[in-house]
Amino acid sequence: MSAAEDHVLDALAPESSALLLIDMQNAFCHDEGTLGVSGVDVKPAQATIRPVRRLAEAFRAAGFPVIWTKQVHLERDAARARKVLPSHTSRRKRVSALSGSWDAAFVDELADLADDPTYVVTKHRFGAFYETRLQSLLDMLGVRSLFVAGVTANACVETTLREAYLRDYDVVAVTDGIAAVRPDWTATAEAVWAHYLGVLAGSDEVASWLERAASPRALSVHHLLLEAVDLDASVDFYTGVLGFSVRKREDFRDGRRLVVTHQGLGLTEGGTGAGGTLQHLCFTARGVDGIAERARAAGHRIVRGPGPGPYGHTVYVADPDGHEIELVEPS
Repeated sequence: MSAAEDHVLDALAPESSALLLIDMQNAFCHDEGTLGVSGVDVKPAQATIRPVRRLAEAFRAAGFPVIWTKQVHLERDAARARKVLPSHTSRRKRVSALSGSWDAAFVDELADLADDPTYVVTKHRFGAFYETRLQSLLDMLGVRSLFVAGVTANACVETTLREAYLRDYDVVAVTDGIAAVRPDWTATAEAVWAHYLGVLAGSDEVASWLERAASPRALSVHHLLLEAVDLDASVDFYTGVLGFSVRKREDFRDGRRLVVTHQGLGLTEGGTGAGGTLQHLCFTARGVDGIAERARAAGHRIVRGPGPGPYGHTVYVADPDGHEIELVEPS
């Protein structure tokens, strides 16, 4: 990751992120596995084991999902047998990762971490999403960002990166946790990934992000409470003009009336009508132009806009107590 991209990972929400580890199996990483006995130098694959273990332990310790894929082949594959041209398996001394074999097992250095069958996704082709349950698992976990590592770079890893990108996941390829069958292919593969599919990051960068992300911190604005000189007028503004809806009405802890909206805004009695020290509030919105017309028709001051803003089509409206309300329709 370049200096200009420092902390780009901080844009990702850790609560919706997962580590996806591709095919860390004897067949592809061990000297006696299928690739090794077929003449492939598996030392680059073996070099990924340490960073992969480090990240798997760190994600688990932080309480974020770690998902393992396991490539499994059958001795007789009728679907593959229909092919007329040779498949990639014909270039090896044997069919790799046969179901139930030592070849298909995870390498000893990592096997103890792949201890929950729910988080082990069996696949029969390059892609981790292709005809597997991975999509359903990610949906249940609420995952939107994938940190991907494993083997091999130009086959199963790259296919999975593409599948994830096409499904609109945010994708991070963990470069020192990925190995190619031919190391001279790596630079080109990474250039393609960075241009089209996601972000490249080393395991140190990911570990630093994880440490920052897992530390105690405020995550986002949960709700706001405004004091209003005329509570009924403010409720009319936020519901009638801005389209908010009331979730509940009750007495505040000091006895003042309190109105709470579904949109995270609370209104209670008080204030000066001068707007106080709050510069402005910003809400995402739909139909900014229509809201502006409705506000103007109701006699509320349009501070500026509607027009282009830094986050999208924007209008600023003053509420009955002088608070400046920014409404943004994202581009």
